[in-house]
Amino acid sequence: MAFQLPDPSTPFGERVARRLRSERLMWLTTVDANGTPQPTPVWFLWDEATSTFLIYSRSDAKRLEHIKQNPRVALNFDGNGSGGDIIVFTGEAEVSSADPPADQLPTYVEKYRDFIARRYDTPEKFASIYSVALRIISRRIRGH
Repeated sequence: MAFQLPDPSTPFGERVARRLRSERLMWLTTVDANGTPQPTPVWFLWDEATSTFLIYSRSDAKRLEHIKQNPRVALNFDGNGSGGDIIVFTGEAEVSSADPPADQLPTYVEKYRDFIARRYDTPEKFASIYSVALRIISRRIRGH
């Protein structure tokens, strides 16, 4: 069965759709060789047509080793501080050679323009540091 987002006419579905559009940070959790979960904050783009997330990573990031050993991952948004607004995606991660560098993807540059300017000066510099594209293939979503 193909992955589908919750119906946006429901309260949960509306929150999922809104947060996928508006949030700029998610937590990517991989599992290391010892079986320990390793959560990391990441920038992302949601691709509704393919039900995937696009994330850029440093080539020396431990998460790449973790994904090679075990591609099963989770992505989640922060909650609302009192146990609500929880949204968790699970799926598989893979290195993507089909995606362009981050600086050549206008939707990514626009979404993170101010973050990139503050931390990396230019999109080109960011793309040279975060040079590995990852695709997270969504399989399941849960939350409340």
